[in-house]
Amino acid sequence: MGLSNLGIFHTAVGIIAIVAALASFVKHGKINLESKSGNTYFFGTIITSATALGLSRAGGFNPGHVLSLLVLALVVGAFVLHQWKTGNNKARYFENFFLSFSFFLSMIPTVNETLTRVPLKAPLASGPGDPLIGKTLLVILVLFIAGSCYQYIQQKKTNKRA
Repeated sequence: MGLSNLGIFHTAVGIIAIVAALASFVKHGKINLESKSGNTYFFGTIITSATALGLSRAGGFNPGHVLSLLVLALVVGAFVLHQWKTGNNKARYFENFFLSFSFFLSMIPTVNETLTRVPLKAPLASGPGDPLIGKTLLVILVLFIAGSCYQYIQQKKTNKRA
């Protein structure tokens, strides 16, 4: 696969973060920073975003590094908003959106790297412009939009009951 030690570590932590986010989505309908899975996503994403800055197939600073910085800003922003717990329902909406959007953005390099590397001898996609990558990301975008709408509706219901 041609991964450096940093690349292997980055990939392993990234997989753990993705699995944790999915577990949190299933259990809580969102990435819940008060749960073990939400915390695992948060810290795993910070580590993954930071280590991504030391990786580059093409060499030098590239759009993937910008994406890593944006994901990092989103999860840190969500954490700050999470600290404003008492009675600030608007902060909850942004917190949930920031975490979901960070997950969506994390899927862009994940899909690209996975489909251009797996299976080892005959990857499913030839490169970032491969139609399979575009179609996969479109499905993930639709799921992100649907999930964000679902989270907003659920949160609105919860706020009306409170």
